[in-house]
This record gives sequence, C-alpha cells and structure tokens, in this order.
Amino acid sequence: MVLLESEQFLTELTRLFQKCRLSDSVFITLKMYDGRTKPIPRKGSVEGFEPADKCLLRATDGKKKISTVVSSKEVNKFQMADSNLLRANMDGLKKRDKKSKSKKSKAAQ
Repeated sequence: MVLLESEQFLTELTRLFQKCRLSDSVFITLKMYDGRTKPIPRKGSVEGFEPADKCLLRATDGKKKISTVVSSKEVNKFQMADSNLLRANMDGLKKRDKKSKSKKSKAAQ
C-alpha cells in the first residue's frame, strides 16, 4: 500500500476513478488513526507516544491500493475536495431496476 500526501492522494484517486469508470469498482474506507504502527504491549507502558487525532483514508480497485493520513486541522479542507471529487465521478452509477418490486406484489396477490 502506498502512503501519499493529501493532494497526491486526490490526484491518484481521480486516476483510479477514470480507470474504473466503465467496468470496475472503487472501494474507499475511512477510519480513525492515532499514529500507532505497532501494537500496545500487554505489560508496561509505551514511552514517548502521544496519540493524535487523525483520519486514515484508503482506496482500492482490487489491484492498486493508495492511502493517506489527514490531520484534524486539515479535515475540513480535505473533505471539501474529496466530496467534489466524488460528486464528479459518481455519474456512472446504474439505475435501480423497479420491475422486481412489481413482480413481488403481483405474486402476493
């Protein structure tokens, strides 16, 4: 997995959306990240570790994985840029088939 800066992540995410526009899917995950890369030991305490409020974003198409860490100070700016990117690239969604609902209601009668 490639850890990128925020701007690079958005650029790569745009490329990923363009590549997967017609046939593939893009999966995006978001979770809290405290900066810890190793697990907490059962006994004792971790010296010199200060947890920070950050968000970890990951995106994949099944083949290529990208990720970024966004600090709490930059979340609003990044979220606005990310939402604009998602709105621009969600035009390829398929319409839902409404015939399945009518078949179920006719079968119940």
